[in-house]
Amino acid sequence: MAQATRATKMLEEAGVAFTLHSYAYDADADSIGRAAADALGVEPAQVFKTLMILADGKPACVIAPSDGEVAMKRAAAALGAKAAMMMKPAEAERLAGYKVGGISPFGQMRKVPVVIDETALLWDTIFINGGQRGLQVCLAGEDAARVLDAVVADVSAA
Repeated sequence: MAQATRATKMLEEAGVAFTLHSYAYDADADSIGRAAADALGVEPAQVFKTLMILADGKPACVIAPSDGEVAMKRAAAALGAKAAMMMKPAEAERLAGYKVGGISPFGQMRKVPVVIDETALLWDTIFINGGQRGLQVCLAGEDAARVLDAVVADVSAA
């Protein structure tokens, strides 16, 4: 597996400290995030998923704990929109430049607004997809929010 991706290059260029962690990706897992957490030996709430959404019809990115659901109304509100919905997988892949299961918020083909769940700041480090299926970057949540110019908000479903 290649270790250099657009995601890792973006983090390196931004001077962000991170480590890479590979694991055996299972596309058939009930929860890809939980499978990643199990493989990495960390809490599922420490592994964050990257979701591509449409907020008032405009593309955006949500980063949230892999063990929970995202409240689309909360995500929309954090982005200053009235409504949000999941982007179709093919559109997400085209926009981000990554395959579903390997979508990273870092180094996407097109810069879009990003919201990161506030729980990312509670951990010393979090895991986020590194731009390939089975590749996670481990970094401080504050660094992720800063480099992505992300809005920090509670986007979890109650």
